Amino acid sequence: MGKDIYDSFSSVRNVFHEVDDAISFNLSKLIFEGTEEDLKKTENTQPALMTVSMAFVEVMRKEYGFDLSEKAKYFAGHSLGEYTALCAAGALSLRDTARILRTRGRAMSEACPTGGAMAAILGLSIDQVEEIVKESCSEISKVQIANDNSVGQIVVSGREEAVKKATEIAQSRGAKRAVILPVSGPFHSELMRPAIKILEEVLSDVEFRSPSKPIIANITAQAETENFKELLLKQITGRVRWVESIRYAEAQGVSQCIEVGAGKVLTGLVKRISPSMRLVNINSLESLDLLKDL
Repeated sequence: MGKDIYDSFSSVRNVFHEVDDAISFNLSKLIFEGTEEDLKKTENTQPALMTVSMAFVEVMRKEYGFDLSEKAKYFAGHSLGEYTALCAAGALSLRDTARILRTRGRAMSEACPTGGAMAAILGLSIDQVEEIVKESCSEISKVQIANDNSVGQIVVSGREEAVKKATEIAQSRGAKRAVILPVSGPFHSELMRPAIKILEEVLSDVEFRSPSKPIIANITAQAETENFKELLLKQITGRVRWVESIRYAEAQGVSQCIEVGAGKVLTGLVKRISPSMRLVNINSLESLDLLKDL
């Protein structure tokens, strides 16, 4: 992730090295040379993905004269990506963002030691999955919608037995697929509540500035310019309303989305939510040439 631009630009190397220093850990080496097992630990994954994304944001601005803070109407990110959005919009410093995500990852991985699960349900509507969630819950076995990712792709999260029951019901209701995901915890569920206190402590001494452009927040699916601490704390146990977020942007006149950073997962989601949206991926040295047409 990001090795081609790391080798090509000193501005990118500065981003990686600043993150390493902020978290007192050689994350750069892990990203480029580490094992897949170590990189998949959420305490590493979260700051790593942010670092790569911010490296592209920086090289776009410094080397290509494409400043997202001037070009974009809104910023948005999916789950941990919301922190990157805040950083890219200038509401958070790079050092604070790295430090928060390192702590957030650890807190989330330790929040549910008794176990939990997440599952993707494909081919059913949000209303159908809401009904399934209700049927899968009991006093000791709860599940909730964690991510409304795209039309026909919804993720549920909670106690393992409840999540398994939800997949069984979904399959009986005609879901194309209902599969348990290989994740380390029941993220965006009430089982993550212990992580809120830890995140609250690290956020207590963080200064949030006014963003250059509004952030479409996961928890509200609306443009926000303040109260980010509260929104981020609610996000830990709340739903990522990605479908509503993209539809909100579209309703405000947005016709193009630029996904910045490793991969193109969000582009695939947006394509299904809003087929008319123009989509651009900036995720490699070669892809930076696309900026000249934007």
